[in-house]
Amino acid sequence: MSVRLPGASKPATAMATIALPSPPLPHRTIPPVAPSVSPPNSASASLKRLCKEGDLRQALRQLTTRAPPAREHYGWVLDLVAARRAAAEGRQVHAHAVTTGSLNEDDDGFLATKLVFMYGRCGRVDDARRLFNGMPARTVFSWNALVGAYLSSGSAGEAMRVYGAMRASAAPGSAPDGCTLASVLKACGAEGDGRCGGEVHGLAVKVGLDKSTLVANALIGMYAKCGLLDSALRVFEWLQQDARDVASWNSVVSGCVQNGRTLEALALFRGMQSAGFPMNSYTSVAVLQVCAELGLLSLGRELHAALLKCGSELNIQCNALLVMYAKYGRVDSALRVFGQIAEKDYISWNSMLSCYVQNSFYAEAIDFFGEMLQHGFQPDHACVVSLSSALGHLSRLNNGREFHAYAIKQRLHTDLQVGNTLMDMYIKCGSIECSAKVFESMGIRDHISWTTILACFAQSSRHSEALEMILELQKEGIMVDSMMIGSILETCCGLKSISLLKQVHCYAIRNGLLDLILENRLIDIYGECGEFDHSLNLFQRVEKKDIVSWTSMINCCTNNGRLNGAVFLFTEMQKANIQPDSVALVSILVAIAGLSSLTKGKQVHGFLIRRNFPIEGPVVSSLVDMYSGCGSMNYAIRVFERAKCKDVVLWTAMINATGMHGHGKQAIDLFKRMLQTGLTPDHVSFLALLYACSHSKLVEEGKHYLDIMVSKYRLKPWQEHYACVVDILGRSGQTEEAYEFIKTMPMDPKSAVWCALLGACRVHRNYGLAVVAANKLLELEPDNPGNYILVSNVFAEMGKWNNAKETRTRMAERGLRKNPACSWIEIGNNIHTFTSGDYCHRDSEAIHLKLSEITEMLRREGGYVEDTRFVLHDTSEEEKIDMLHKHSERIAIAFGLISTRPGMPIRIAKNLRVCGDCHEFTKLVSKLFERDIVVRDANRFHHFSGGSCSCEDFW
Repeated sequence: MSVRLPGASKPATAMATIALPSPPLPHRTIPPVAPSVSPPNSASASLKRLCKEGDLRQALRQLTTRAPPAREHYGWVLDLVAARRAAAEGRQVHAHAVTTGSLNEDDDGFLATKLVFMYGRCGRVDDARRLFNGMPARTVFSWNALVGAYLSSGSAGEAMRVYGAMRASAAPGSAPDGCTLASVLKACGAEGDGRCGGEVHGLAVKVGLDKSTLVANALIGMYAKCGLLDSALRVFEWLQQDARDVASWNSVVSGCVQNGRTLEALALFRGMQSAGFPMNSYTSVAVLQVCAELGLLSLGRELHAALLKCGSELNIQCNALLVMYAKYGRVDSALRVFGQIAEKDYISWNSMLSCYVQNSFYAEAIDFFGEMLQHGFQPDHACVVSLSSALGHLSRLNNGREFHAYAIKQRLHTDLQVGNTLMDMYIKCGSIECSAKVFESMGIRDHISWTTILACFAQSSRHSEALEMILELQKEGIMVDSMMIGSILETCCGLKSISLLKQVHCYAIRNGLLDLILENRLIDIYGECGEFDHSLNLFQRVEKKDIVSWTSMINCCTNNGRLNGAVFLFTEMQKANIQPDSVALVSILVAIAGLSSLTKGKQVHGFLIRRNFPIEGPVVSSLVDMYSGCGSMNYAIRVFERAKCKDVVLWTAMINATGMHGHGKQAIDLFKRMLQTGLTPDHVSFLALLYACSHSKLVEEGKHYLDIMVSKYRLKPWQEHYACVVDILGRSGQTEEAYEFIKTMPMDPKSAVWCALLGACRVHRNYGLAVVAANKLLELEPDNPGNYILVSNVFAEMGKWNNAKETRTRMAERGLRKNPACSWIEIGNNIHTFTSGDYCHRDSEAIHLKLSEITEMLRREGGYVEDTRFVLHDTSEEEKIDMLHKHSERIAIAFGLISTRPGMPIRIAKNLRVCGDCHEFTKLVSKLFERDIVVRDANRFHHFSGGSCSCEDFW
């Protein structure tokens, strides 16, 4: 034959072939070496000793000083070369064999096959193939060597093709043996080709090799890797008890772990112990994975102790131990294991780094990364992923950019997982632009990439860009999954696009994506978009409602003003044996605060105490909001003072509550106390403080805190902050100054700002400026009925009845309706609601008789005279007086007086602002009937007592 040395120019002469031992593969038996003529025993023993000791340099020197060396000497040296993967030295041996003519005299193919095997182990598979192609006759050992070469180089598909060619050659002595089948089955497993693996299984049965332990173990591994675990288990069961070895048990245990059948893996491990087989490193790694998956930390620690006790080297098992301890937060144990690793590799360093990140030790992860660099390990893909995650959680944008630059320099950024992690890092650091640039630079994108960028735009309120991304992914033919739909729904909510929301809903139904999680989210989104009926219909169709379903619907009721409905749902949820969690309780507390239902609020508070819910975080803040919203500041203060851990949210809730009840200076004192604790106020904290200043005539204080918000805390004010300052100036009579302040705003004023100015101009009768504000308000929010009513009332106070009528006509033409004024009062466990001139209550006759009695008493003993200026209708004085008498809060007060014991406080809530005449009326009632009356209107609380009000007639 013509055998060409890889890289050589001249062919060698032909040589014959004889049977050759196959190269050693995992779990394979090695046939005996063909007999050959041995040189003197001393030289032979010396070379064999050098090869056994691994002294490749001396072995090569001794081999080349002897001419010609025996073929078995070449075999010893080539085996050592293969073990060392020393390709350069292998080429030297090959060249020496050609030069000495040993390869030409290789009649049995022994040396050529050894060379094929060597080149394969050294990763020079092309050289191995060229050498194999030059062999005139090939034995099973030659084929096995080439199959092994491709398999060891990761080319499992090519190994299978070589096997196909072997079967097709039908040459004498080339029939597949057990080693062949074991190697090919390994290739089938690597390729996930269960069909081909099944064919090999059939051949094994046909030639009687299926009972071979080597082949059976390979079959188990192949079926497990192809996801056919039941077939793997059947092969294991068919294998005779005495034919099973440790590798058999390891294969079946590992197969169960790979396929998520961890309980079966654990049972098999117990069976292995019962059968008396010792545990080796592969067994322990598989069982440690089981412990990590099933939460069997105690078993994992027992296994760890057993390994230490028997004195086993833990280098192989250490990484599995690290993963197990990391999963269960035992960072200290993981660190001890890491310290015991004698030779740390990339897997060890990355596993420990991942352990820190998984358990939120982000700063420690970065320090550990520095230690890794000091030991000479350069970051790879896994390291970039872990460290990027740590930097993202710490919001270290500059360090993140540096690390991104390093990844680009090392060409690691092209990895898909690295790209996805970098996107997530930039999102957590608040750099949406950088995240979008990473996405645009990615050559390959998967579902995670698209889902991440969608979530990035949706959660940062860049809904138009999110919508563009949705259209782009549809053009790319990307199938939208449930995770993407979650982000798309967020976009629908941000855009308030009902049509898009319905399209997404229909898409989810058509494609079978509508699971319970999405149904709950749709209930939320429909509710946030004001589509209460759609939310209710969807909720009613959900068959297996969980706590999230009920909470979503309660939130929907609360956000859409269906407060009684929210309380009803909370009761129904408990009847359905769904126990409320902290989120559900926070939701119902919001609804109760809106209802001003102190009794129900106390019931929920009692439920929290009985069930041992921790009164902290959102729960304690909601309790403060609830009690203050129900007019009970004493309870709100008590809850606040008893809170062990006061965060910014709780301080803000208390500041807001104090301001709502007209105690502006107390709100400022609370703000100062918060600063003394070392907490940093946020936008909402300043908004609550400015709100308190606006309701307590604290003009200079309001200006001061807006200034330090910008200058000291570097917070950019929202429209609401500017609206508060306009309200502060306007309420104090400085309407022109308020208008000048609006002109200096660094942004275009929105409706909230103009609404504040218009209200102030109305109170202080600056009608010229009021017209300017009214026009701006209607221009910005033409579909808000409240704006039309406010503008109409301004024109009515000016006596411009035609303008007022025209404004209301415009509102009607747009199909807009104002919410009717209503007041409600809680008596016992029931809430009673009244509208203007209400005669629907079962006690209406008694109520109106009491109201007439009250009015007469106020006229007689309190000098009460109706102020008809607050009736903004073009009608007679008598009709105006009659309208005042029918105001809903007066009816509620009358009902409260006949339904409660003398001396009991009366708490009333109203959905609109209290008019000036009703305010005076209530002051006189509190004095003459000796009752404390608390009224919550649309803006604030009024505490009436002894003929005066806490607002000091400033509201």
